[in-house]
Amino acid sequence: MNVVSSAVPVSTCAPGGQTNAYLLGEEPSVLVDPAARTDALDRLVAARSVEHVVLTHTHPDHVGAVAAYAAETEATVWARYGRADRFREATGIEPDREFAPGATIPVGDERVRVLDAPGHAPDHLAFEAGADGPIVCGDCAVREGSVVVGAPEGDLRAYLTTLRRLRAIDPPTLFPGHGPVIEDPRETLERLIAHRNRRERRVLEAVEDGASAPPEILEAAYEKDLSGVRDLARATVRAHLEKLAVEGRVEWDGERAATLETGVTRSK
Repeated sequence: MNVVSSAVPVSTCAPGGQTNAYLLGEEPSVLVDPAARTDALDRLVAARSVEHVVLTHTHPDHVGAVAAYAAETEATVWARYGRADRFREATGIEPDREFAPGATIPVGDERVRVLDAPGHAPDHLAFEAGADGPIVCGDCAVREGSVVVGAPEGDLRAYLTTLRRLRAIDPPTLFPGHGPVIEDPRETLERLIAHRNRRERRVLEAVEDGASAPPEILEAAYEKDLSGVRDLARATVRAHLEKLAVEGRVEWDGERAATLETGVTRSK
């Protein structure tokens, strides 16, 4: 299935200041993540018969032009099943229909398959363009660096499951929400899994060494300069602590952490 992309500028803190919008198929087409309206994206939309508008997830840097393109194309606007309220709040419009993971959208003689892909956001989906085709993965993966999975939106257990699920599918290509196309999906997914595991070990080691509050754990768990991204890193530490607590590896009350042997000092 034909996939074309257009990087559109966004005003949020998206990586590189841009989000990738995609068009899957030609006659008809599915528009994915129209984050903003641009002349380039206008031309792409005008050259195709857009019949469906979908989102990988409803973070602000992915939704800015949903209403405009929906009105212009009269396309069917889809929201994740059970997340219509979240969709409505993010986009300002009512979805026409809802779908669940496993559903398919007809695109000419082919179909776009909806994949469950939570972790970065609770409503996150991915879209497989044709049988055994490339996957538009939103904020599941990036070719360079890593994806923010921060509390309270992010769930690291779910995110790692999503990465492993995508690795098992082994698509030929991943089209990410930000940055260039990922032409080596398996290698990239394994790198992201290894990165998360390394960060988790550093967070756990920090707690075992006596750090208890997130700022203390943050300083111990990160070896790089956090200028400009400290809030994101702090949210990531919290997400790691939530995962470790669910797995019974640390005590965590939302404010302070401790090993199971030490016990957590409850905040007042």
